[in-house]
Amino acid sequence: MPILLRGVEGIKAYAGFNLGKSSWIEINKDMINGFASATDDRDWLSIDEEKAALGPFGGAIAQSYLVLSLIVPLLSDIYLLEDIGLGMQCGINQLRFVAPVPVNSSIRLDATLKSVEAVGEGAQLVLGCVIECDASKQPALEAEIVYRCWPSWSKRRRWADI
Repeated sequence: MPILLRGVEGIKAYAGFNLGKSSWIEINKDMINGFASATDDRDWLSIDEEKAALGPFGGAIAQSYLVLSLIVPLLSDIYLLEDIGLGMQCGINQLRFVAPVPVNSSIRLDATLKSVEAVGEGAQLVLGCVIECDASKQPALEAEIVYRCWPSWSKRRRWADI
C-alpha cells in the first residue's frame, strides 16, 4: 500500500527515510518492442532474439532507458501525493545502469527520500532509486532523481517565474 505524503510538509517529514518497494512488474517482449517502436531504439540486444541469444547476455535484454522510464509508474506504487498542485521531474543527479534486465524477468523499485529542500513555496526532493531485477543479484539501475513540487499552481504562473 502506498505511503500518503500530504503537502510539502508531509514530504519533508519523510526526508532521509526509505519509502519502500513497489510491486514487481514483468518486462516482456511486447513492452520491449513497444519501447523500441516509440523511441526508434532498435538495438539488436533488445529486439533481435536470435542474434541476442549469441550475444554477451545469452538473450534479449530491455533497453536501459526503458528501465529508467519505468521509475515514474513504479513510484506511484510506493507513494501518493496529496495537496500538491504540481509535481514534476526536473533532473537526474546520477545514473548507473548496473546490470541488464533480461526479457521476461521482473523488476521493482526501492525508493528512499534522500533530501528535501525548500524552493520558494514548494520543495525540491531527491529520490534515491534502485531498480532490482529478479534475474540478477546486482541492481539493474541506481539513480538519484530530482523532483520539484508546489502546493498550488495557477495558469498565470510560468516556469520562468519560479
